[in-house]
Amino acid sequence: RARALLQQLPPQDCDERYCPGLAEEERRQLRAFSARRRQEALGQGLACPVPGPCHGCPCRKCGRRLNKGDPGISASRLGDQFWHPSCFSCHFCHQQLVDLIYFQQDGRIYCGRHHAELFRPRCASCDQLIFMEECIEAEGRRWHLEHFCCLECDEPLRGQRYVMRSGRPCCRGCFESLFAEPCQACGDPIGADSEEVTHQGLHWHARAACFCCSLCRAPLRGQPLTCRRGRLFCSDTCSRGQDASSTASDSSDSAFASAPSPDS
Repeated sequence: RARALLQQLPPQDCDERYCPGLAEEERRQLRAFSARRRQEALGQGLACPVPGPCHGCPCRKCGRRLNKGDPGISASRLGDQFWHPSCFSCHFCHQQLVDLIYFQQDGRIYCGRHHAELFRPRCASCDQLIFMEECIEAEGRRWHLEHFCCLECDEPLRGQRYVMRSGRPCCRGCFESLFAEPCQACGDPIGADSEEVTHQGLHWHARAACFCCSLCRAPLRGQPLTCRRGRLFCSDTCSRGQDASSTASDSSDSAFASAPSPDS
């Protein structure tokens, strides 16, 4: 219950004590925003049996009828309407509302988190609402200007190239030294600016010198291919040719190894 409350009703959305580092103007905006929400949208559902006059009324969410005496939830801000207890949930995340605390907007009920996000963006790093005039938007998410930094070295990334890693930005240097996959052909890391081809969990530079047939060196980009033991071939013919070459080499090596030395 405590974890669900912290998720649905983030304390930093309504109390400046949970928002270290805010400028005075941001604090003022947070106080005004929180007061307006409490006055206009905050409510607590009431669990009660459906009264006789509401017998047969539809559940506001699922539409199934509620009969007299059935357990139901009413929300005073939304008039004489009822929900099944399991249907009294956030319109956005569909989680049941802890302690029946809800925020209403345009006839819909929300948890506190997603109601706040109807009006203010939320920083993907600190999870606080953003009241600054400027923020950074990337990959469909928002950040405070000072919070958009590399997940490994904390280098600010505003105006810089970056790579997303596990939903967080990573500078090119950290990505290439820590996360870049080695090319199966040349062995060099595949950098953030390099085109990459993957096949069966293996990685190659997309350039013709690396992503090519292991036998005849024909470029394979956009072409049918065969992969055997981590090596690429343009056709079964080249694949069989490679096998024949390996077999011949193995046979000659064995013959060489078993031949008697001149001394003997």
